Amino acid sequence: MSEIFLDTETTGLSFKDGHRVVEIACVETKDLIPTNNVFHKLINPKRNIPDDAFKIHGFSEEFLSGKETFDQIADEFLEFIKDKTLIIHNANFDLEFLNGELGAIKKQLIDKTKVIDSLKVARDKFPGTSNSLDALCKRFNIDLSRRTKHNALLDCELLREVYINLLDAREPKFNLSSSDQDSFKTKNAAKIYNKKILEISKVEIEGHEKFLKSELKKNFY
Repeated sequence: MSEIFLDTETTGLSFKDGHRVVEIACVETKDLIPTNNVFHKLINPKRNIPDDAFKIHGFSEEFLSGKETFDQIADEFLEFIKDKTLIIHNANFDLEFLNGELGAIKKQLIDKTKVIDSLKVARDKFPGTSNSLDALCKRFNIDLSRRTKHNALLDCELLREVYINLLDAREPKFNLSSSDQDSFKTKNAAKIYNKKILEISKVEIEGHEKFLKSELKKNFY
């Protein structure tokens, strides 16, 4: 079974308020093991970047002005995620932006029934506690030293590690140095992944598939 861990960065908190997507990252896995297939785009939002957003992700209006616009990458994005289960942390946020962008250019919207919200999974498992990505990384002793700024590609990696821990499965590690993070911003990003991974047992894979089927039957929204 193939999955896509997906994350975005934006100019603000709501698409309805005129904010736009500035970064999309998708990391494909098969039974939670990286396939080395990555989609990563920095996007020109065709608007200013508020200071609050810049402090979070570090992408300036000048830096993004030479990047592709969303309509230019939409078809490639949709093809990459086609027929895959999407795993997103706080999915409502990302889907509002992605479906807002897609709807504005009359493209097919993302089907919410194909999305697993890892925030909901975490809240079900740890009710009454903080379940932000940072908080979950700390809970599972996942290294956050690389996360000096919010970065959609790095956050996909962290989310995969968190999600595996949420399912109590063993973790096949990525190996990303700080210099590797910069390299991920090229089309050859997938080559950075460490090829040496641990096998997930058949029992764990079967358990994961059963979990996915049960979660996708639920209505998150």
